Amino acid sequence: MPIVRIPVGGRVFAPSWRMTVLVAALCALFVQLGRWQWDKGVRRQAEWDAFARGADATIVLGRRAVATLPRFARITVSGRLEGQHQFLLDNRTHAGRAGYEVLTPLVLGDGRVLLVDRGWLPFTGSRSHLPDVQLAPLGPLELVGRIDQLPSPGLALGRMPPPAGPSWPKLTSYPDMAQLAASLGERLEPRILLLDPRMPWGYVRDWQPPGLPPLRHFGYAVQWWGFALAVLLIWGIVSAPRRAIASRPSPRSSLP
Repeated sequence: MPIVRIPVGGRVFAPSWRMTVLVAALCALFVQLGRWQWDKGVRRQAEWDAFARGADATIVLGRRAVATLPRFARITVSGRLEGQHQFLLDNRTHAGRAGYEVLTPLVLGDGRVLLVDRGWLPFTGSRSHLPDVQLAPLGPLELVGRIDQLPSPGLALGRMPPPAGPSWPKLTSYPDMAQLAASLGERLEPRILLLDPRMPWGYVRDWQPPGLPPLRHFGYAVQWWGFALAVLLIWGIVSAPRRAIASRPSPRSSLP
């Protein structure tokens, strides 16, 4: 049974209750998905803006606590790289290729330990044959990079803590800082340092904020809202069929 019957030109707009309820539910869902993507785009844009601001100046870390610095802040730090105890972060991609990121402890002058992400290496073809990331013994160094958080998958799936045992480097996937600290037997700073691409002792370092670019999320939002509009248009067309025109009997031809 239609909700209303409204003549519109040669059509009659007579939507059914069932189709109207279905269309309303779909439109509400698509609008909400669009808002969700738009909000994600706004958050991503804030991260990209913070990343851009982090390059404005370089801060000397000194005795400052790493946790007090803004995320993506560019800093200079002095210390000694511990090449004998390194981690390989698994499931890291670059340009669509699978690989690892190399985390190397940096012992600061005051004894604190800061993990340095030295960049990305391609997958070797077998996890039983890890890439060679050894470092020759180095004296005190001055490194430049950006403060960031450990990579996170957003869900508990795919996490693998570093294995026990004396062998290094240790392969791990989305660990937390407590797991890395326990494996090293050292207290670690709560954030890591993304080694500047212009510094030596690193690999591929095309750093950018995590996740999709903001414009991608904004595009998805517009796409969802477009779906809602398309459903409304289809509902309107289907609910307004052409009115049937009664056929008139043809006049009988008169006999001469």
